[in-house]
Amino acid sequence: MGGSAKENLFDAAARCLGCADVARKLELTHATAQAILAGELRTDAGARPPSPIGEPGRPERPRLVSPRDLAQRGLGSAGGRAALVHAVAHIEFNAINLAWDAVYRFRGMPDDYYRDWARVADDEARHHALLAARLAELGHRYGDFDAHDGLWDMAVRTADSCLARMALVPRVLEARGLDVTPGMIARLRAVGDEATAAILEVILREEVAHVAAGSRWYAWCCEREGLDPQAMFRRLLDEHMRGSLRGPFNVEARLRAGFTPAELAGLDDLAA
Repeated sequence: MGGSAKENLFDAAARCLGCADVARKLELTHATAQAILAGELRTDAGARPPSPIGEPGRPERPRLVSPRDLAQRGLGSAGGRAALVHAVAHIEFNAINLAWDAVYRFRGMPDDYYRDWARVADDEARHHALLAARLAELGHRYGDFDAHDGLWDMAVRTADSCLARMALVPRVLEARGLDVTPGMIARLRAVGDEATAAILEVILREEVAHVAAGSRWYAWCCEREGLDPQAMFRRLLDEHMRGSLRGPFNVEARLRAGFTPAELAGLDDLAA
């Protein structure tokens, strides 16, 4: 992997997180995830504490703008479909950084926690590669369209709490993909874009497991801190998401991803 023989899991995660070259980041992510899953990289109680959260490694493009400044494009044109593929590719690239930050930042978690998020990082890198290849088929590359930074903004806001991170990134922001992706797939099929629809089917299926990892470790953090998961989730939603939560929700997928019926009812109450 090109790292020091003494490199631990946290150092390796930091290298993946900090890498700004897209191709190299995907390679590093796969190699590091495989090493963690094989037990070749382990946590180290004597490792340096995590640095304060900053900007993750990412290329100069795409240009990051406010979500309200992103152009709205229909799927009836090749350019509109390329813009959609680019938007999802950007989400997946951000998700690589989010997974590695979850590995790097939160210490003292069980080994299964680090294995789960290394596996998620590897999946997200594969998703990005699939979308980048599709983007090339449509005559574009990652960075050709503007994008926004909402996912990483929430990572910054939850940098001091694994519990809040698990609740608000996988279980709110990433879970939104479970809600909107089926509609995107249907619209793509309606305009004859089976190739992109097939990629989104793969991503939708695998993202259920990613959100489920968030549910699992959110519940673990609540148990460790003696908190009621449902009450705490509602409190975090009230604090961070009131007025910005959107429905409708993919109830079947969210139930498979570890949401309870009571939690889903609470989401309906808060949805704008």
